[in-house]
Amino acid sequence: MSLLCYNKGCGQRFDPDKNTDDGCTYHPGVPVFHDALKGCTKGRHCNEKPVEPVKPEVKVTVERRPLEDLKPKFDEYVIQAPKPLESVQRPSADEPMVRLQQRVSPSLRQALEKLRLAENNQSGVKEEENEEIKIGTACKNGGCDKTFAGSDHDQEACCHHPGVPIFHEGMKYWSCCRRKTSDFDSFLSQEGCTKGQHLWKRNDAGKKVVPCRFDWHQTAGQVMMSIYAKNAVPELCSVEANSTTLNIRIIFEGEKEFSQQISLWGVIDVSKSLINMMATKTEIAMKKAEPMMWARLDLPPPTPQTTNQNKDSAVENGVAADA
Repeated sequence: MSLLCYNKGCGQRFDPDKNTDDGCTYHPGVPVFHDALKGCTKGRHCNEKPVEPVKPEVKVTVERRPLEDLKPKFDEYVIQAPKPLESVQRPSADEPMVRLQQRVSPSLRQALEKLRLAENNQSGVKEEENEEIKIGTACKNGGCDKTFAGSDHDQEACCHHPGVPIFHEGMKYWSCCRRKTSDFDSFLSQEGCTKGQHLWKRNDAGKKVVPCRFDWHQTAGQVMMSIYAKNAVPELCSVEANSTTLNIRIIFEGEKEFSQQISLWGVIDVSKSLINMMATKTEIAMKKAEPMMWARLDLPPPTPQTTNQNKDSAVENGVAADA
């Protein structure tokens, strides 16, 4: 049976019966990371582990100081989370209306001056409008593509959109039904959401009330509404508002009028809101009363809900009728 030699630098197995005096080559001294080198002394193999040298005792003479002395010396700053903002209670819609301040751009003033010069050069005599509706006259209701084919077909129902077109963030839809689409042809081909009578001719006295495309976007502190009415007349236009309601009346391109009343989704600061009138559009800059994002421009009307009290009264009436 072979045994393992524990002499430093050897590590071989040997037969005790054949263990000679010069059979082991090893290091008798203390190892100094040179065990891989060949031994410097010859002798007999040894199957006993050498005694480990005693490690010298290390004395630490460090004074123990209080924990407060070990802490770094600097000014401590306590960081607190900001207090939550108190939500602004929605004011009443019956607050008095305030007329917003107007800012007229030089481009609009130049465009209006050119229109006045062109009107002065034209003849002041205008032909009287014919009261008779011509065959092929298109219906003036939005979303209706029917044409006048005679008085016999005048009683047909008109399927149209009573609202105004809205283009917002790439989406196109009518304000009355809000069926959104990104394709312009699909928007034009949307079937009307309301049935009524065809409008072959507008009988508005004076100004012609017409729908007008508008859009809106928002920042952290403002809501911007853009009404794409060209050459609006500042003297005849007015935008009145309170904290939750907006009344718009824009006269543009001579005799066209755009009128809209909007119940706003959020609350605005009327004193810091104004109107920017340009040649191509009119912008209404509304200052938010609280820094929050609006989900939409207008506040949808509340949906009627049947209360439990109405249900209970209906059940009681039914029981009384059975009795």
